[in-house]
Amino acid sequence: MNARIVYASMTGNDADIAEILEEDLQDYGFDVETSEAEFTDASDYLASDLCVFVTYTYGEGNMTDDLLDFYDQLKDLDLTGKYFAVMGSGDKVYADHFCENVFDFEKIFKQIGAKEITKSVTIENAPDDDAITMIDHAAKEMAEQLND
Repeated sequence: MNARIVYASMTGNDADIAEILEEDLQDYGFDVETSEAEFTDASDYLASDLCVFVTYTYGEGNMTDDLLDFYDQLKDLDLTGKYFAVMGSGDKVYADHFCENVFDFEKIFKQIGAKEITKSVTIENAPDDDAITMIDHAAKEMAEQLND
């Protein structure tokens, strides 16, 4: 099984999330390729069984240019037959917009035909022990569903 993790990170929190997930999936036998959104074309997902996007939400939920560019590329794809997962960080100070971009990407993956493999993971700021446990659990769910 191959997985493609694409992430966007402003503070390093989401790079950390992507790295934790990458290690987890490798432990479950996945062939994983990880890259930053600003250096990745969304069509790279076409060669993967599992498409993962890790994103931050900045301020009141507006997408930054690098996120918007990737989002626009993504919405033109057909990922029917692919599985997806979305994870990301945010700040609960922006309560109404906490991890809003995670849910924006979740919606677009569904619209382009991908099947959600695990519930989206939302983390406040940097991944702590509880967040790492959530990431580990999500990776286990992905492996159980795809490695049958």
